[in-house]
Amino acid sequence: MKASRRFLAALAAALTSLAVMGSPALAAPPSNDTYPGAEAIASFPFSTSENTTEATTDADDADLSTAGADVCGVPPAMDASVWFSFTPTQDNVVFADARASDYGAGVFVATGAPGSFTVLDCGPGGAVWDAVANETYYIVVIDDQTDGAGNGGQMELTLDVAPPAPALDVTVNTTGRFDSKTGAAIISGTILCGSDAEFAFLEAQVTQRVGRLLIRGFNGTEVTCDDTVRPWELEVIGDNGLFKGGKAISATLSAACGAVFCSEYFAENQIQLKGKKN
Repeated sequence: MKASRRFLAALAAALTSLAVMGSPALAAPPSNDTYPGAEAIASFPFSTSENTTEATTDADDADLSTAGADVCGVPPAMDASVWFSFTPTQDNVVFADARASDYGAGVFVATGAPGSFTVLDCGPGGAVWDAVANETYYIVVIDDQTDGAGNGGQMELTLDVAPPAPALDVTVNTTGRFDSKTGAAIISGTILCGSDAEFAFLEAQVTQRVGRLLIRGFNGTEVTCDDTVRPWELEVIGDNGLFKGGKAISATLSAACGAVFCSEYFAENQIQLKGKKN
């Protein structure tokens, strides 16, 4: 295709302008952009903030992703990686947390070296592992593009002993109620959930034999976690019939999850359904 004179003139003017202004300076990748430049973490608690928009990826990142396939499942996008190394002086369960980053930051934790990495954990936002004294671990923060974009951003990383599971205490009342009009069973109790929980729920299944049928129903609710004992109540509708007055079995499950660990509760209780719903 022949270029027009107007196009050639515009191109010449643009090249002249670039020659006058000079080439723009390219921003350098961060110093810990690659495995050989991994930033050593001396101790924890540790925190750092870093701009990773100029971070790159290389063959070592690809090797790490491949090594983590059994742990991570489908390998994430390996974009804008930065490397850290950590050699603890005592055994601990350690949490590398990058959730405060302003992009979709994922975290890998591995031992070994390129060609022989062993990935211990990886995940969006953070990773947790059983750290052994005097073993060197590599913590790699990437842009996993779960937010639909790259390349990096303002990365926020903290490293500390993993926080314990939130407190969770559940009781189930041995006496419940039933609604003779709807056939619903109403069961209740109390729950205390620690304020460090990030989410919590409570579910219950009620089972009752009515004649030849075994009536079952299920319901659940989210839980407010504020270190306060709170009453809970669930109205359970039978999937295959109506509940009646008399004995029934409740199977109650609850969980409260913090940044790393979850507390769980499960119990089967014989309850007595009485009266009508108020």
